Amino acid sequence: MKKIKKRKLDIVVISDVHLGTFGCRAFELHNYLKTINPKILILNGDIIDIWQFNKRYFPKAHMKVIKQLMSFITSGTKVYYITGNHDEMLRRFKGFRLGSFEIVNKLVLDIDGKKGWFFHGDVFDVTMQHSKWLAKLGGFGYDTLIMINTAVNWMSEQLGYGRLSFSKKIKNGVKSAVKFINNFETTAAEIAIDNHYEYVVCGHIHQPEMRVIQNEKGETIYLNSGDWIENLTALEYSNYQWKLYEYEKDEIAHKITNDIEVNDLELVKAEQTNSQLFEELLIEFNIQKFSKK
Repeated sequence: MKKIKKRKLDIVVISDVHLGTFGCRAFELHNYLKTINPKILILNGDIIDIWQFNKRYFPKAHMKVIKQLMSFITSGTKVYYITGNHDEMLRRFKGFRLGSFEIVNKLVLDIDGKKGWFFHGDVFDVTMQHSKWLAKLGGFGYDTLIMINTAVNWMSEQLGYGRLSFSKKIKNGVKSAVKFINNFETTAAEIAIDNHYEYVVCGHIHQPEMRVIQNEKGETIYLNSGDWIENLTALEYSNYQWKLYEYEKDEIAHKITNDIEVNDLELVKAEQTNSQLFEELLIEFNIQKFSKK
């Protein structure tokens, strides 16, 4: 295969990958990561879905994403892991550093003379603050919806139709969901303006966005990296400007092929056991198991 010419970027932000769940589009994310060479990579929460992690389900595509992230770290890319609600267990390790890798709850960066404020966003979610069990129940329901959606999309593509997104239609069609998203964006922007941040960068709501928000005190640029379940989006900063990356429009990433099965229905079926994963780990580290005598 022809060597991929990687795009050099100053900052890349991805969020809401939800590795370890059926809905995660790890194959596409892995393709994207292979096309970029960022100086700073910000993982803005919910990268590994610890809430819904199933020890029987962690396909090779998900493992390849982790290996690609590790390759960034070993090659000198500064990688910040900002904790989210689905990976909140990592919050107890806030401040942990290993080489160019660091775990944080929030991040402020100087970006060419302008301040950028990065955080996941669940701090604004009243459901998260007061009824965590309800939020987790909603997470399981969302994952079930994604599983159903995956099967429907496979049948739709076999019949020559395009992909559908049930949850996107629900979010865009339910007034309360639209109101929540608007309130989320406004709240983040107002706090950023009060603190004189030129950029405020979030995830959490799976709604990619890039726009200027103003009030009587000033303005800020609100940015949301979206997700890698439905929207397949990221934020990229280079040449003094932000861009919203969309995988569906990336012809180069689409042409990448590897040994991962891309059929969505197969991803739903392909559950690796702990023993299989352990066998692969032994091979990778060149460790031979002791045979029983």
